[in-house]
Amino acid sequence: MEALLNEWLWQEEYWLPAGMHWQDIRMKEDEGRFPLPRDLIYTLPLAFAFIALRYVFERLIAIPLSKCLGVKDRIRIRAASIPKLETFYKQNSRQPSQSEVVSLGKQCGLSQRKIQTWFRHRRNQDRPSNTKKFCEASWRFVFYLVAFTGGLGSLINTPWFWDDSECWRGYPKQPVAEAHHWYYILEMGFYVSLLLCVSVDVKRKDFKEQVIHHIATIFLIGFSYCANFVRVGTLVMLVHDSSDFLLESAKMLHYAGWTRTCDSLFVIFALVFLVTRLVVLPGRVLYSTLVVSLEFFGPFPGYYFFNTLLLVLQALHIFWAYLILRMVCKFVFLGKVERDERSDEESEVDDEEEEEEPEEGDECSWEQRKGAINSKLASLANNCVLNNLTNQRNINSRLPKAR
Repeated sequence: MEALLNEWLWQEEYWLPAGMHWQDIRMKEDEGRFPLPRDLIYTLPLAFAFIALRYVFERLIAIPLSKCLGVKDRIRIRAASIPKLETFYKQNSRQPSQSEVVSLGKQCGLSQRKIQTWFRHRRNQDRPSNTKKFCEASWRFVFYLVAFTGGLGSLINTPWFWDDSECWRGYPKQPVAEAHHWYYILEMGFYVSLLLCVSVDVKRKDFKEQVIHHIATIFLIGFSYCANFVRVGTLVMLVHDSSDFLLESAKMLHYAGWTRTCDSLFVIFALVFLVTRLVVLPGRVLYSTLVVSLEFFGPFPGYYFFNTLLLVLQALHIFWAYLILRMVCKFVFLGKVERDERSDEESEVDDEEEEEEPEEGDECSWEQRKGAINSKLASLANNCVLNNLTNQRNINSRLPKAR
């Protein structure tokens, strides 16, 4: 297997510029660490460690914090246990058509209205609570904040943080600092954990785009580490982390009902996102990888693959920037952020959940409600008559004094 990988996967012309060989980039112990593919093996157990840590964090920290901030969950009616409807709900559709409603009604001996009500309650029952969404946002907020702080601290004194050409000077024989090595390993492990948990996390409208983003990010981090694009890769990760923790903090405040603070923080996030993802990333990082790098070496397959992944991420940034600008327009013209354009796909509760109308064939229920309404109307009428009589007596008693 190792010989096969060396023959097909680790060919020098794929990973190194023309004229370079693996022995040319070997480093001695005193020269520093050179990134090796086997280092990425640690990301898989690290991903499972992140998942376990997240489980502990959500229960010991996130849930108590949500209660302190006033996060409230909507009380939802649980659907009755009806095996035939449950089977149809899981295997066929969550929103049956009219003909399917008629067929299910005949099978279960229920009216169409009851079938529709059952499916509405069942859909609402599966929708994530605000507490669950708060816990997810708080976990990502903590990681992105720590990653951005640590990444900025490790990069601010490096020459390539200020000068793009330093990312490629001496490439590919560039030693990697221990801090940048772990920056890479932790970031990749975290995104692997997000990809493993994507099926159980809150499903959003941009679910497919999020999956593509996670996969592209994992490939980008892994490939850039193996090809020793570490210097420019650290800049890419820092740019992403700079706005991500702002977004997650805005979500936390939104679920807690802190509307004004959330809206203000969202505006700050929008500005940071648009500047970093649409100006800094393409203007500095993409320009450096596409143009500046060619001043030091000629294009090779690794160069094209790395830039392709960066362009995929940039396309996703443009898509999300469009959604954010829509929200900013709503904020400017309506005075508030009415709805998250990336909101949870299954988070909106059906409008009719709390208001149950009478069944078409349920005459007893209708008669009872009609009797209750008539009695309330009669009581209201009596009160109105009594008030009029009282007012009339008061007026009559005052007339002699006025005379």
